[in-house]
Amino acid sequence: MNKDLVLVENEKKYTRKSAVLLLLFTILSLSLSLIYNIQNIGDTDLYTYLAILLVVILSTSLVSKITKADNILVMIVNMLFSIGVSMIYRLDPAYGKRQLQFYLVGMVLFFLTFFILKAFKFWSKISIFYVVVSIGLFMATLVFGTYIGGAKNWIVIKNIITIQPSEFIKVPLAFFIASFYSNYNQIVSKPFGRFYMEFVILVYIGFLFLQKDLGTALIFFGLMILSQFVFEKDRFLITFNIIAMILGSILAYFMFGHVRIRVATWLDPWSDINRTGYQITQALFALASGGLFGTGIGLGHPDYIPVAESDFIFSAISEEMGVFMGIAVILLFMILVYRAFKISLIQQDKFFSTLAFCIGVLFAIQTFIILGGVLKLIPLTGVTLPFISQGGSSMLSGFILLGCLQYCASDIKYGDEIDE
Repeated sequence: MNKDLVLVENEKKYTRKSAVLLLLFTILSLSLSLIYNIQNIGDTDLYTYLAILLVVILSTSLVSKITKADNILVMIVNMLFSIGVSMIYRLDPAYGKRQLQFYLVGMVLFFLTFFILKAFKFWSKISIFYVVVSIGLFMATLVFGTYIGGAKNWIVIKNIITIQPSEFIKVPLAFFIASFYSNYNQIVSKPFGRFYMEFVILVYIGFLFLQKDLGTALIFFGLMILSQFVFEKDRFLITFNIIAMILGSILAYFMFGHVRIRVATWLDPWSDINRTGYQITQALFALASGGLFGTGIGLGHPDYIPVAESDFIFSAISEEMGVFMGIAVILLFMILVYRAFKISLIQQDKFFSTLAFCIGVLFAIQTFIILGGVLKLIPLTGVTLPFISQGGSSMLSGFILLGCLQYCASDIKYGDEIDE
């Protein structure tokens, strides 16, 4: 039998087994949450539950139809979502219902993004467009934004819909960096062309400082530095940016009172355990009390942690599902980032190779920042855990980036190193 045919048959068996395990995992995780809230379950909840299971099956099947390059990405994200939404539903059924709806919209955006990228071929030539879109979103936030949690990074519409534009700016930012490095030789030949990307991203970070959204600023800065480390020939820029990041952090400490509070809480949360240190200490107690296998859904006290469904959902998961589940979450993110970097290495097109790298870095930095804050490794920032934390903007932007990553893998022929 031809070697390629053998690989195809093996991949089909692997995909079927993975899809079955994914479906069983999703059924189990959602069922536990529904059973715990059985007294509040209505017909709408059951219909939504069945819709989610159907979408999980269809999404896995459709991805394998539209591309054979890397169909494990959606499976990883579906598992992360299942873990997160089961805990959100247990904490607050209203948030759980909204998260299920965001997932359905996000999956539509995933496929829509894939086919839009496939339909047009000019993505590396419109860097100005990415800058204009980003600046427009920043200006809208400054004009119409509302302060929540010390940062003006939310737009509230009629007290019903809340949008965080900085989450969506990650998409044109990744495209802008990919466009810059795919046209690197032409750009650097122009006066000050070498500093073009540097200047634009520093402007973005300036807007984030005005909004006091320092968590997102750290993500943008980290993406710029890592991109330069991989693609930039001038090492002076990397050194300059690292020094600028250190000085910017010191400046933010003295400029913003909520930053000083977070640093003080990180250094010693026990000194004010009933006020500023309450959230992080409760999260640490939850991590410790869960043990290896957890207390069980509904048997712990993650509701003692303020904003457990968002910033501290990892602590809630580790308490009721155990440290092993927490490790599983970390491993799933590591696999997702690994696949993104693998796609970047194998992709022959410079633009999509760089785009895959940027998406992998975005997922990696955001995950590290929030997990580092929850585990008290670094000061806490108000970012979400991708695909797990409650929040529509984070969920939708994550699926858009995932759709971009899926397309970056679509030109890699079956049997290449990505599937080994």
